[in-house]
Formats: sequence, structure tokens, C-alpha cells
Amino acid sequence: MICARTEREKFRQDRLQGICIAAMIQSQQAWLPELREPIDMSAYLQQSFTNHDLFIAHCAEGEKSGLASQKNTGNDRLLLIGPEGDFTSQEIGKAMEKGFLPVSLGDTRLRTETAGVVGLIYLKSKV
Repeated sequence: MICARTEREKFRQDRLQGICIAAMIQSQQAWLPELREPIDMSAYLQQSFTNHDLFIAHCAEGEKSGLASQKNTGNDRLLLIGPEGDFTSQEIGKAMEKGFLPVSLGDTRLRTETAGVVGLIYLKSKV
């Protein structure tokens, strides 16, 4: 997803696909994530997210629930994590209008890559 503060807009699908395959083999999981071409965040938010629990992790001030405390409803879960420098306030607002719940990943500020891993751990622990 391309946001206002996205630094790298080039997407090497072959490289990332290779990383995904290596991770799948290493973890001994028979699940390969689907990689799609990046799209603009506003275009992404135009999709229908029925039967999804929607979360957006960001560093901006405001009320947030802890992602670790979210109950598993049985729906697919979607977590948005912003680029380095975080989402803009407009991007956060648009996501919330679409039904995304603002969540916290803890008390420390995380790198984007680390935030993704932490978010997945929280979501997977609620399976």
C-alpha cells in the first residue's frame, strides 16, 4: 500500500516472493501469502471489507485499544501498519471512517518491519 509518507515505491515481486517461499519452508507452514502490486491507500480503502475485523496501528495521539486485548470473532482480521514516519492524520481519519479501529502495539515506537511482526504475533495468539 502506498501512503503519503511511503519512501520506497518500487516493488520487486520476484524478490519478495522468494523471501515468502523461504520463510514458508523455514517455518514448516503450508501457507504462502499472496503478494499484490502496491496501490494507493485511498484506492485500497474503497474496497469492501465485509466479514473482516479492521485495525489500524498508528503513533498519533488519541484513544486506542490494545491489539493484544482484541477478541477473535472468527472473522478475517486486517491490520494496517503505516510506513516509516507513520500514517498522516488524514489517512488515519479515512481508515477510521471505513471502520478501522485504532489500536496500539504497546508502549514503544516500533520500526515498520517490527510492527508488522508484533501485530501478527498478537493476531495469531488470538486464533
